[in-house]
Amino acid sequence: MSFAVGLRCRECGTTYPTEARYSCDMCFGPLEVAYDLEAARSVVTRERIAAGPASIWRYADLLPDHGGHPVDLGAGWTPLRRADRLAAEIGLDELWLKDDTRNPTGSFKDRVVSCALSSAQRLGFTTAACASTGNLATSVAAHAAALGWPSVTVIPSDLEKSKVAMTAIFGGTVLAVDGNYDDVNRLCAELVDSHPDWAFANVNLRAYYAEGSKTLAYEIAEQLGWQLPAQVLAPIASGSQLTKIAKGFREFLELGLVSGELPTMFGAQAAGCSPVASALADGTNVIRPVKPNTIARSLAIGNPADGPYAIDEMRASGGDCGSVTDEEVLLSIAQLARTEGVFAETAGGVVIASLKQLVERGSIDRHRPVVAIISGHGLKTLDAIVDTATPTAVISPKLADAEAALARFHHMEAAV
Repeated sequence: MSFAVGLRCRECGTTYPTEARYSCDMCFGPLEVAYDLEAARSVVTRERIAAGPASIWRYADLLPDHGGHPVDLGAGWTPLRRADRLAAEIGLDELWLKDDTRNPTGSFKDRVVSCALSSAQRLGFTTAACASTGNLATSVAAHAAALGWPSVTVIPSDLEKSKVAMTAIFGGTVLAVDGNYDDVNRLCAELVDSHPDWAFANVNLRAYYAEGSKTLAYEIAEQLGWQLPAQVLAPIASGSQLTKIAKGFREFLELGLVSGELPTMFGAQAAGCSPVASALADGTNVIRPVKPNTIARSLAIGNPADGPYAIDEMRASGGDCGSVTDEEVLLSIAQLARTEGVFAETAGGVVIASLKQLVERGSIDRHRPVVAIISGHGLKTLDAIVDTATPTAVISPKLADAEAALARFHHMEAAV
């Protein structure tokens, strides 16, 4: 069952039924799903959750109504693993990685798409669609294929080839737009009106879609033994993920499933697209749109819709936001892989580079545990590392050549 009772405007509080609606009629503010948490308290227990499936739908009571048949490829219940070697290099006492590279299409977007298309099915839509920087397009195309639905995904034309291929392979329509994500998003807002039977996951179903990110918080708390983490670091694109993670922790606390203090929330952006980090540093909630210029294309949203709300969460909890260069991103991808065996896409590099920056800045307390969200697999952004992640040596198939190359390699290691 679901304890969702309707939609509520995040600005003026006006309520609506659980229908396909993405803005408030009264103030044009964004909507979010509202729940009857008082009623849920007597039903939603640790035991009930633990008895559920190993996916986001173990938390079905606290997610939008799926109509009885969730669209579930197995998103969620990804590992939360302690990262002692990386922590030692950064100078942290305790670091945990929430490894969402393990999701069905390799990113956290499977969480939000599972929620969005489950609601789309309940509401009678017939086609899955989205505006995307890459990962969302792949997830929408995959979930639509599993449903037997057509899909239409709209992406910037300069995306990584691997992301384009991963989307196209599922057989849907992929429209590549000569422009950035903000151009793509505007186009999709227009397509919503001319195609009323299309479920745009992050436009007309955005309120339901966004709820999937809460499950990151739910899982982190459950995997820590029903404890709240002290500090959480998440990548910021639209800002939705960070705000919903914070919402998830609050809901668990209100339901009595955990106790203690809410975590300090931190964000991570690439310097080539960091409007949220800039606004936070300037002491304002006003986002100044930017033209993205970064290899971290999955985070390249120059006018983030949930940016002001992400700033509110970071500021209220005493957090901060990193802004790191593309060079730092690439170095951090390699460091994460080398120390922990986790291959992250560029967004993961942004998170680890920001983690180091925020520790050095003194914003993150190195003596309190930190959970870092690794939101996507490195196979999605191979373009970024293929020129640097190369063979150590090219040799002939002779033992002598192999031994000589190994000797040179070990000599270089010893010198370092």
